[in-house]
Amino acid sequence: MQIIRYKKLDERLYAGLIELWSQRGITNPQRADSFEAISHSLEHTGLIIAAEEDGQILGALWVNHDYRRLYIHHMAVRREQENRGIGRALLRDALLIAKETGYQAKLEVHRDNPAARHLYASMGFADLDGYITMIKREL
Repeated sequence: MQIIRYKKLDERLYAGLIELWSQRGITNPQRADSFEAISHSLEHTGLIIAAEEDGQILGALWVNHDYRRLYIHHMAVRREQENRGIGRALLRDALLIAKETGYQAKLEVHRDNPAARHLYASMGFADLDGYITMIKREL
């Protein structure tokens, strides 16, 4: 398994990400995960970190930053690849970027995802007391 950082999106990578995110229920039309949107992110402050083996994406996450915080999102590992340390390796690489840049690392996790919450807590993340995530998707 290799951890690869992508700064540019191509059709192979995009198809693999959408397949992974669809399998894990991460993407949907409201999330606006179009080829153009992801490419735009990668052209600016975004980066895809993928775990690959034999050309197949086993897991991935997407990061971007605002020059203060590194936002970690869309983290997923294929169901059949769980419990191999892939998520930990991906998160470790993202945290290395945060350390190198001096940015705080921030992520969101669904309250009904105890496995992810356990992983994040084991790597030093803590709940941000008093905050609720809000979003306005339609403008």
